[in-house]
Amino acid sequence: SGQRVARELDNIARTRGYPCMVVSDNGTELTSNAILKWQEDRKVEWHYIAPGKPMQNGFVESFNGRLRDECLNEHLFANLRHARELIASWRDDYNHHRPHTSLDGLTPWEYHQRSIEDQTLNRAN
Repeated sequence: SGQRVARELDNIARTRGYPCMVVSDNGTELTSNAILKWQEDRKVEWHYIAPGKPMQNGFVESFNGRLRDECLNEHLFANLRHARELIASWRDDYNHHRPHTSLDGLTPWEYHQRSIEDQTLNRAN
């Protein structure tokens, strides 16, 4: 629900701060009154991509494609536990060992470890 999404966004913001903008699709949980109130109260701009235009959210589409091509399509999962282990391993590699061109060649972990000053350059709060 929108309330759960808002709760999770607040949990993330406790450690990462609030973003200037969120880009999302038009799912019912993301267009709910709870989300509209959340973004208004926190002064976070919200941009909805046009229906049927996933390319307008290229970062997510790129990530989804990589996860699918490099992990999901490469393995047959014996059970849910096996799937969770393989996906966790892929996620660890993606976040801690693989440089990202969108982060100037840093891994997401290295990007996160930048100074507080650098981290606040792209934040509303």
